[in-house]
Amino acid sequence: MKKLAALALSLFLISGTALADTPKDSDPQPAKPAQPVKAKEVKTAEKADSVIAAELEELRQALRAQQEELQLLKEELAKRDRQIDETRETAAAANARAAEASSKATEAVNATAEVKSTEVALSTTVSNLKASNAALSRNAAEPAQQTKPEEGPVAIRYKGITITPGGFVAAETASRTRATSSDINTNFTIPYPGNALTKVSENNFTARQSRVSLLAESKIDNVKLTGYWEADWLGTGVTSNNRQSNSYVLRQRIIFAQAAFDNGWSFTGGQQWSLATENRKGIQNRQEVIPLTIDSQYNVGFTWARQYGFRVVKDFGGKYAFGFSIEGPQATIGGRGFSLATTTNLSTAAVTTSGNTFLQAPGTGAGLLNFVDPLGSGTGGNTVNKAPDFIVKATADPGYGHYEVFGIISTFRNRVYPCGVVGTNAKDTVPPAKLVTVACPVDGSVKASALGAFDSSQVGGGGGASMRLPLFAKKLDFGLKGVAGDGIGRYGSAQLSDLTFRPDGTEALIRTAHGIGELEYHPNAKLDLYAYFGAEYAWRAAYKGYNSISIITNSAIAGLGVPATTTTSFKLNQIGGYGSPFANNTGCSTENPPSNQLTPSAGGTCAGDTRVIYEGTLGFWHKFYQGPKGGLRWGIQYSYFDRIGWSGNNNTAVSLVPKAIDNVIMTSLRYYIP
Repeated sequence: MKKLAALALSLFLISGTALADTPKDSDPQPAKPAQPVKAKEVKTAEKADSVIAAELEELRQALRAQQEELQLLKEELAKRDRQIDETRETAAAANARAAEASSKATEAVNATAEVKSTEVALSTTVSNLKASNAALSRNAAEPAQQTKPEEGPVAIRYKGITITPGGFVAAETASRTRATSSDINTNFTIPYPGNALTKVSENNFTARQSRVSLLAESKIDNVKLTGYWEADWLGTGVTSNNRQSNSYVLRQRIIFAQAAFDNGWSFTGGQQWSLATENRKGIQNRQEVIPLTIDSQYNVGFTWARQYGFRVVKDFGGKYAFGFSIEGPQATIGGRGFSLATTTNLSTAAVTTSGNTFLQAPGTGAGLLNFVDPLGSGTGGNTVNKAPDFIVKATADPGYGHYEVFGIISTFRNRVYPCGVVGTNAKDTVPPAKLVTVACPVDGSVKASALGAFDSSQVGGGGGASMRLPLFAKKLDFGLKGVAGDGIGRYGSAQLSDLTFRPDGTEALIRTAHGIGELEYHPNAKLDLYAYFGAEYAWRAAYKGYNSISIITNSAIAGLGVPATTTTSFKLNQIGGYGSPFANNTGCSTENPPSNQLTPSAGGTCAGDTRVIYEGTLGFWHKFYQGPKGGLRWGIQYSYFDRIGWSGNNNTAVSLVPKAIDNVIMTSLRYYIP
């Protein structure tokens, strides 16, 4: 109020000053003539003017000060107005945000109410389901809240070792248009049409491929230690049968131990997949590329063996690897017509034979080797080995694809008896007009003996290469592998023979080649489609000069005057070996009656040595479920086989080529242990 009063006073003074300075022009009276001014009056007037001037100056300064103060007041009022406006704007924004928050809060409350309502409904449903499950449970008395399944560990920890169980349960079938008397693993030596089995089909049901495995792993400093065991029921025992108990025995598939160092070196020993088997990356155990087939013999042309091996591998940063192994050897024998002397005593029905070589021997039960006679219908004999097989392999994983090259060296040894097949008809009861004698080259004797026996060795081997390429964003895998060599037929799935024998009893290695092409398509995580085509080929290893001697004796009958008799017959310079062009194939398509109710006839005379065998396979696996509870899948495969033998003319103008065909459909339902 003081400032307003000062402002009013200032305005009043200013207006008074203005009135005082205004001239009196508006006076209507005429101007009077000027009167002379006295000196005293002049001084008084000057003094009054000076006082007034001082007062006016004082008023001006006061007015200036009031104007400055007024300007400050105006600026202060303007500042306060701005602050008031800003405060109003802030309040308005705050009010808007508050309104929005209030709206959202209302929505949240409503949503919460709905969620609570839904939760109540779900809780009611879950409670009902739990109650229903509890009613179906064996322990119906337990509350529904206690029926939650227990989650077990993926692996078991035991004294610093991680133990991981594995395997699957399989329910499988195998249907063949021409029977081979085989289970889920097909005998790839498909019988020719003369075999009575080819006139009937077969349908087998089996669970024998079910598998169990155990993986043990630990780490000591810079070394990873691994032990692995895997088994199935594809073995047979003396009492195994398909009649009632189906009591097939557990067999050893894989069992090995490994020490892998951080610097890339690894050492592995035990029964494992052969180093010749293709790997998916580098050279790593349990990373072998095995066909997806249901058939446990896999596919013709696939290179493999599961046998003892000790291998040393060096990995170079995951891009390259080099491995060397020594592996358990065996030999498979092919061909026919080998030199043999047979003596038959008609009186006692005793038959003795002598040959000029041996390679294998039946195992002894006490020695824990298979003791079935190698010439019988059992699983064959065991090679008396001289040295292991040596295998080397190098792999490359440059960033696209996987590539391998490998080589095999196999050593074969047999014992030769130059005097094992000898005889003469000069001592027959009734000597023929033409005498024939096959004498021992050492001393000229005609009685079979071990005189001059010696060991004969042959070194065989071969090599192969493979590649595997991912195509179309890794949905399609393409693989190709080829192998060729002398004496390595057993490394192919069709088990072509490694060797045959020359007339003098020494070994002749059979040259073979096999290969396989693979396509595996994975359109999604639940489906795998596969197509394989493989072939295995064996060259001829035929010779002429084999001797066959038959000696028939009959003991004397005392008191009746019946003397002892001897009759000797010879077949000299005969053909034999593997795939002889003079072989007899006339009975390959001739069916004969069975020898008894348990033994169907294998047909007429048929050399039928395999020249080539093909197999084409199509199949799929569909995974119903794959997760923490394990895996459930089913699959079907179809295979077509074509086996072609070497031609033989039986020393006539007509050459016959035997051929066998089979069609196989297999199904499988498997549950995999998580």
